Amino acid sequence: MDSIKFNNVYLQDSFTIAGPVEREGQIQNYNLTMDDYYYHEKTFEQAEIKMQRVVIDNLLLKNKLLESDIDYLISGDLSNQIGVSNMAARSYKIPFLGIYSACAIFAEALIIGARFLDGKTSRKALVVTSSHNLNAEKQFRFPIEYGAPKPNTTTFTATGCVGAILTKNNTNVKVEGCTVGTVIDKGIDDATHMGAVMAPAAAQTLMQHLADFNRSVDYYDVIMTGDLGSVGADIFREYLKRTYGIKIKNHIDAATEIYLESQDVYAGASGPVALPLVLFNKILKNSRFKKILILGTGSLHSPTLVNQHLGIPAISHAVSLEVIK
Repeated sequence: MDSIKFNNVYLQDSFTIAGPVEREGQIQNYNLTMDDYYYHEKTFEQAEIKMQRVVIDNLLLKNKLLESDIDYLISGDLSNQIGVSNMAARSYKIPFLGIYSACAIFAEALIIGARFLDGKTSRKALVVTSSHNLNAEKQFRFPIEYGAPKPNTTTFTATGCVGAILTKNNTNVKVEGCTVGTVIDKGIDDATHMGAVMAPAAAQTLMQHLADFNRSVDYYDVIMTGDLGSVGADIFREYLKRTYGIKIKNHIDAATEIYLESQDVYAGASGPVALPLVLFNKILKNSRFKKILILGTGSLHSPTLVNQHLGIPAISHAVSLEVIK
């Protein structure tokens, strides 16, 4: 693993879009919400492409930026060959890096963008991720029309899009450091239990981050994992206790913060958009949280390899944020 401390990287602004189920959940302050999954487009894929373009357009407009003011556009999604991000990026004359680490995409994008900005030549980077419930269901599980039964360990792919601008100019949120994770595979091949797949990776990255920065879990006001879900979050906390002797009391999981208990979403949210939706619309809105650690969690499986029972590898990347005002 590799931990890096950044000297001069800040979050300038963010913009979020939430889907039709998410808009009925716990969080009510998204920038935009969708009335339905089509978002006035012909297909679900085109709807997700539109989400990314709307987020990018709004960030540029809000901050009075030209495309030439952005050094890098860094984005990723869950579609095959990150097709959604590729299609959205073609609308902009911005150097583009398409990335994939499943539901850990946003944390990875922050790390890459911050690393560029921590040098001397880059000024601003735009990081974006999205997910769409029906796109992901069709690709990774079954189209919903099949009516395939699901266990309670299953998570519900969140629909939405989030973008953020990274800058060298001082703001009230500093991107303070990061830890890049390694791929972990515990031999679990159940794609309906991704919380169990990802929990050991999140625990290992957390412990490496704390060791590299010489910190305890209590250093942070909140430690937020991405999308372990209610079952996976329990496994994460128990894994930390049994493997490392750590009892963590300041942990929340983004997957459990988006929906209401009354919504039929199994173990909670999943998808790369889950973590940033909660980060920008809840965590950074809470004045109690000054030192924040986010742990993006990604299940790096493909349907083909899962069907070959090869196990499901997982990744977790950590990013440390500091609210300085």
